[in-house]
Amino acid sequence: GITVNELTGDQQLTKEQIAQTQLIVTTPEKWDVTTRKGSDGIVQSVGLLVIDEVHLLNEDRGPVIEALVARTLRLVESSQQMIRIVGLSATLPNYVDVALFLRVNPQTGLYHFGAEYRPVPLKQTFLGVTKRLEKPREGAKPKEGRPAKAVSQQTQMLELAFDKALAALRRGKQVMVFVHARNETLRTARGLLELAKARQAEELFAPKPDHPRYALAQREVARCRNGELRTLCNGGLGVHHAGMLRPERSMMERLFADGMINVLCSTATLAWGVNLPAHTVIIKGTQVYSPEKGSWTELSMMDVMQMLGRAGRPQYVNRADEKGVGIILTTHNELQYYLSLLNQQLPIESQYVGKLADNLNAEIVLGTVQNAHEAVNWLGYTYLYVRMLRNPSLYGASDAEKASDPLLEQRRIDMVHSAATQLDKTALIKYERKSGQFQPTDLGRVAAYYYVGASTISVYNEHLKPTLSDIELLRLFSLSKDFSNLTVREEEKQELMRLVERVPIPVKEGVDEPSAKTNVLLQAYISQLKLDGFSLLSDMTYITQSAARLMRCIHEIVLKRGWAALAERVLNFCKMIDRRMWLSQTPLRQFKNIPEDIIKKIERKDFPWERFYDLAPQEIGELIRFPKMGKAIYRFVHQFPRLELSAHVQPITRTVLRVELTITPDFQFEPKVHGTAEPFYVLVEDVDQEHVLHSELFLLKAKFAEDDHSLTFTIPIYDPLPPQYFVRVVSDRWLGCEATLPISFRHLILPEKYPPHTELLDLQPLPVSALGAYASLYEGAFSHFNPIQTQTFSTLFAGDENVLIGAPTGSGKTICAEFAYLRLLQTNPAGRCVYIAPLQSLANERYAEWSRTLGALEGVRVVQLTGETASDLKLLERGTLIVATPHQWDLLSRRWKQRKNVQSVALLLVDEMHLIGGEVGPVLEVVISRMRYISSHMESRCRIVALSTSLANAKDLAEWVGCTPHGIFNFHSNVRPVPLELHIQGFDIAHVPSRLLAMSKPAYYAVVNHAADRPAIIFVPSAKQAQLTAIDLLTYATADDVPQRFLHAAPEDIAPFAKHLKEPALLEMVSNGIAFLHEGLGAEEQRAVCALHESGAVQVLVVTHSMCWGLKPRAQLVVLMDTQYYDGAEHRYADYPITDILQMIGRACRPLVDESGRCVLLCHAPKKLFYRKFLYEPFPVESHLDHFLHDHLCAEVVTKTIENKQDAVDYLTWTFMYRRLTQNPNYYNLQGASHRHLSDHLSELVETTLTDLEQARCVAIEDGMEVSPLNLGMIASYYYIQYTTIELFSSSLQPTTKLKGLVEILASAAEFDALPVRHREDDVLQRLGSHCPLALEEPRFNDPHVKANVLLQCHFSRMDVGREMGADAATVLEKSTRLLQATVDVISSSGWLAPALAAMELSQMCVQGMWDRDSALLQLPHFDRALAKKAAAAGVESVFDLMDMEDAERDALLGMTPAQLADVARVANAYPNIDLSFEVEDADEVAAGEAVSVLVSLQREADEEEEASKRAPQVHAPRYPKTKEEGWWLVLGDPTANSLVSIKRITLGTKARVKLDFVAPDAGEHAYMLYLICDSYLGCDQEYELKLSVGEAASDDEEEDEEDE
Repeated sequence: GITVNELTGDQQLTKEQIAQTQLIVTTPEKWDVTTRKGSDGIVQSVGLLVIDEVHLLNEDRGPVIEALVARTLRLVESSQQMIRIVGLSATLPNYVDVALFLRVNPQTGLYHFGAEYRPVPLKQTFLGVTKRLEKPREGAKPKEGRPAKAVSQQTQMLELAFDKALAALRRGKQVMVFVHARNETLRTARGLLELAKARQAEELFAPKPDHPRYALAQREVARCRNGELRTLCNGGLGVHHAGMLRPERSMMERLFADGMINVLCSTATLAWGVNLPAHTVIIKGTQVYSPEKGSWTELSMMDVMQMLGRAGRPQYVNRADEKGVGIILTTHNELQYYLSLLNQQLPIESQYVGKLADNLNAEIVLGTVQNAHEAVNWLGYTYLYVRMLRNPSLYGASDAEKASDPLLEQRRIDMVHSAATQLDKTALIKYERKSGQFQPTDLGRVAAYYYVGASTISVYNEHLKPTLSDIELLRLFSLSKDFSNLTVREEEKQELMRLVERVPIPVKEGVDEPSAKTNVLLQAYISQLKLDGFSLLSDMTYITQSAARLMRCIHEIVLKRGWAALAERVLNFCKMIDRRMWLSQTPLRQFKNIPEDIIKKIERKDFPWERFYDLAPQEIGELIRFPKMGKAIYRFVHQFPRLELSAHVQPITRTVLRVELTITPDFQFEPKVHGTAEPFYVLVEDVDQEHVLHSELFLLKAKFAEDDHSLTFTIPIYDPLPPQYFVRVVSDRWLGCEATLPISFRHLILPEKYPPHTELLDLQPLPVSALGAYASLYEGAFSHFNPIQTQTFSTLFAGDENVLIGAPTGSGKTICAEFAYLRLLQTNPAGRCVYIAPLQSLANERYAEWSRTLGALEGVRVVQLTGETASDLKLLERGTLIVATPHQWDLLSRRWKQRKNVQSVALLLVDEMHLIGGEVGPVLEVVISRMRYISSHMESRCRIVALSTSLANAKDLAEWVGCTPHGIFNFHSNVRPVPLELHIQGFDIAHVPSRLLAMSKPAYYAVVNHAADRPAIIFVPSAKQAQLTAIDLLTYATADDVPQRFLHAAPEDIAPFAKHLKEPALLEMVSNGIAFLHEGLGAEEQRAVCALHESGAVQVLVVTHSMCWGLKPRAQLVVLMDTQYYDGAEHRYADYPITDILQMIGRACRPLVDESGRCVLLCHAPKKLFYRKFLYEPFPVESHLDHFLHDHLCAEVVTKTIENKQDAVDYLTWTFMYRRLTQNPNYYNLQGASHRHLSDHLSELVETTLTDLEQARCVAIEDGMEVSPLNLGMIASYYYIQYTTIELFSSSLQPTTKLKGLVEILASAAEFDALPVRHREDDVLQRLGSHCPLALEEPRFNDPHVKANVLLQCHFSRMDVGREMGADAATVLEKSTRLLQATVDVISSSGWLAPALAAMELSQMCVQGMWDRDSALLQLPHFDRALAKKAAAAGVESVFDLMDMEDAERDALLGMTPAQLADVARVANAYPNIDLSFEVEDADEVAAGEAVSVLVSLQREADEEEEASKRAPQVHAPRYPKTKEEGWWLVLGDPTANSLVSIKRITLGTKARVKLDFVAPDAGEHAYMLYLICDSYLGCDQEYELKLSVGEAASDDEEEDEEDE
């Protein structure tokens, strides 16, 4: 079915609801507001726009329709997606103009039906009433607001209406009388009833007793509460207006439709909203009160037509009227106007001019109009333009102008200019007169979103002061231009006087002032006071419809200005208007189900609200003297939103603090009460609570209502230090709901001041030839080194001291590192150099580059480590320049005491050293500390050269690395070889997807305006966004009629690269000069894309933020679309690390090509100041080692570097953390920087860390001092696994653990904590999870561990999980083999056989990507499940069976091409086929309790050339992400007892001899099994029975004899 939803002022929809709706019914205003935000994605999905009653163009609401149509038409052109527009309207004279405006094809799309097409002909009668001179009848009341003469007209109209109604009733027809005020309906009905009595015509009006529904109707009427209505209904008359209660309204509609009421007196709302027909329609009077104008106006043409349209409707066939009758009673002087109107002589005109400025502002905010030229173009889409061309003089253009400028361009330019000037004056936009550029402002955004006119904003600008009191605030509110037309009538004054005395907040002005009236009525509304006068009621409705919107608007403005006290005051008013209660009343009023008398009781008690939380239900019952309600009120008290706050403050510099705020919800989240989410404002205020230093909106979602939420933000601090700041979290919806947390600065110690930067000297650029023999490396690229390289050259190339170079990204630091390596080659050609790159992608890039350049030099062997210990040791042996990540080097260098090659490293190059403050920081810190430690303990000195971006605290880093002052080069961040222009633009949209949508247009313009035709790179938060942004760019380019503006090469030049691109979307984009890169793309594709971008063929490259490190392409312009990404583990948006942002900005640098680089940073508005500070000034780095100390201490205990607690403290003094502790004590939770503080802190840190390790059974502590490693600690250190994981393994694994348990335990490893769960990925995982063979227990799909489990199972089932999750699966698998080897070790140290074998099988499954029960043939290429099934039917189940077949039979079975057969043969021949033989040493002399050795000989069947290579062969595993060497386990165990007695892990070249040792069991016969199990292939495991007969244990004296021998 089709889902239909209403989206209006009363009926809000959430994003989810909108997404599920196919048909949205909405008002023009609401749709205007929705599309103004432009970002909610609804607009993008609309395919059909039906506009009913288009003839409203002539009315006050016309401009909205014009704005909507113009916006929709321009969206169609810019986004290239078709939106069909259908307009429905009453018959119009100038229908061709409207058709033109809606872009209708006049031949096929225009239908015009005149009056002759009425399904029921309408007879229209016009009666004009003139002034009669006789006296008014007695008892006729004077009508409010009318001149005295109108009395007679009133009576006359009533009598005329009665006559006409009577005539219709005599013919048995129903009558509808329309009047124009709510209280007038009752008055008219009463008058008609009186007249009927006076003229004895009552029975004509009264309902017929013989009517079938008579009795029912009588009962229904009797139930009605309103006495007057009962009297009228019984007399056969009804009333209907919007102010009545819903049930009474529907009753009237039913009774009239059933014919129980014959005359219905109603207001015009009935004509528009309810479809009720009647035979005769009488419009009594044509004057209607308009609250906007504050006076009586003539009925509009549309209303009249709408009312007459009720007469004679075709639907009611059983009472088919021969023709309808429409009668208009008006004053004589208006008669002519209505005659001409209804006979269609007046064309409908546009009312757009009055709203031009506000609509222009909306378009500027939306980003669809960026300059005057576009605005003129935009005016061309309006109905105003259509009419201006037809009738120029009416719109202020002379015919002469029209003749000289047939398109009226100059007139439009003038209109736009005056509108823009007006907006510029009120600060809604910034308007550059010279270039005609428009720039939206925050104020303009607020005005557009809250639908507030420029004139009202200018009033606010004038009167808003930070010190406004409640009185002045309400006065300001009542001065809004929206209310400027309200007037105070004589007869209202009395009631207003009465109200002024009853409202709580005093009103300054006299009652004669219109603003006083607005003020009083708003307060009366909040106080829920009853009003008498009709016009006052309609004025109040008018005011309250705008009140919430205007108050919210004022609140946004005040918040933007940072006025804390006023912001709080205004927000309270917003909530008071929403809830219709005062702040002084009890918060319980916000719950609907509490009886009024109880509320009043509570309010009289004066019992503080906070204390309600401490009361039990019965105590509350006693308090209110109504025990029954106690429970209910207790429930409400605990549903009232409450938050607990706690904050952790860390100083970053002397002027910036980082605050980590933890918010804990402390209430029952009830969807009926709270909806899907509760919004809160998080505000940080200064000590006087005058200024807002930071504000953001926090959404507490129903899903996460139980969890803690942490927000991190930075706030400025000023000299002198204030005593404290306040963090306030205030609900956006609930009055009286706020939490305040003071943050005291009493013990705050700010970090030390930073030393100055190195000056960049004005030196003569050094020619390349200075390098002597090595100059050839660079001669092809450039002739001279840049200033930074020149200044550091002599220190690096002519000396041997440690050096730290801090300079912005892209300043050629890598070449500086090469200087140091060339120096090493010169002085010590055999010396080893280790290059550490904090990220794998950087290491890959460096390795590729250096293999090409330095690898060509004599004696240089560049190698890259893999992270597998065995192969890395061989690589270390072989290489002279070793490229590694911190983790890989940590793993190798942990056992430096045994490894000479680690001790002899002569040069350590550390790149991107500032990442020591990031995620890899702790490992990097430990590795460098260890190299320094080794260097100080060994005679061979290791030189350290560290490279980083500009740092604030370079001195600490440099001293820690061991540099002298001569070795520190820390240049300022603005010293770049290519200067950088940085533009930061803030977007004040809290919802991230909406913010990204809003950024796509500015990103496009940034590329067009700043880059022209030079290359550009755009960084986006996610892979999905990369593709979307690329598509958006192409769409905008197409809309500008230059779809290929970014393409700078011919299709045939691109073709050779394009053939590598598998993704269809990418191919399509590349052919238009736009490309995107994300982790999901294959290596081939990434290389092709980079090559295309570097060559300039593809101008724009859209990249995910996480790829910024390994990215080779540079560009002239870099655009950052937003600085937040979705962190699935925390299910919230997190900010990019500042280091990543610097790295991205650094891509905007092409030395020797560009004069300058440009960067446009688009971010969330509150972050703007922070980025402005830290992108221009260097950022300090801090250590995070204290949070990650456990694993490193454990490793050092295992290698015996640490043998007691004192060693551990000494070990810490080598770290960078130790240097920073004194410099920024508060950051590390120290209260002071004295020696004592330091030593206490370190001792405590060591104490707690070692205790944790001891509890995890990784180390043992004796006498509270000595520390020694335990088995689990050794396993953790050897396999490089976190101690928490090992603890989990050892506590979760049981002797009975099966495969399902193993997969769960593996997926729970702490290594997978950081696995990203992206936005909306939990839904995909849930779908995949439902297909997993091993069911998940109560899974939470946004949990990374559940994701790891699902990915593993999908890998075994060979299910496709998409590009991005495929990349995640690869990281899971890489870690899994290491974790599984550790699992086997943990299990075997407990001596359990079955789980150990299961874990080994799981390892095979991970490598091959299949289930243990699948056919082993699936490991061969081109085999799928169907073919394996076919083979099994033919009796071929294992790879060996396949190899034993005759060639002809085999070919027939497989039915493959020769090339495919060759693939199969290659893999099948490499499949391990191993002969095993074993013997027990001295088998006949085995005695209980003695050591037994089993000798096992292994021999691989292999070809000759394999014989020569003694190395273990590589595994054929296309589904495994890395290359893997074959590994084997030899296991000896007793399956009946589930005991494992001996295990060895071996790598097997061609042959091997292995000795398994174990202790003999009790005397007797024993049957063991010997297993040979592979870790990479399924189906090649072997098992043998091993019989052992054990003799009695030898007695003591025999043993002594043996010893003598």
